[in-house]
Amino acid sequence: MPLSSQLNFRMIAAFVAAAGTLFWLYTFYAIAHVPPGDGTGFQWLAVFPLGMIFALFFLPAWLLVAIGRLPRFTMLFGLCGLIAFAIVWAQLLTEFPKIQLY
Repeated sequence: MPLSSQLNFRMIAAFVAAAGTLFWLYTFYAIAHVPPGDGTGFQWLAVFPLGMIFALFFLPAWLLVAIGRLPRFTMLFGLCGLIAFAIVWAQLLTEFPKIQLY
């Protein structure tokens, strides 16, 4: 594989890993601004599945990008992580209490 093609896939993989990391960090902000439901703070339990997705998909992706190995696999692996984030986040958005307007 030509070096330029490998570098392009490595840059795309780095972009995907960065997008996943930034979304994971955004989830902390979003969860902190969820309207209080019953006051128990159970909305913070959502951090665990999101953190597991980050640890399972994006930490290895960053490691593989850093050492320059398997750029195509890393890109696809990161995309799977983004899909997992989308599925879990869509479910969480239906579970979070909504703002009630009086």
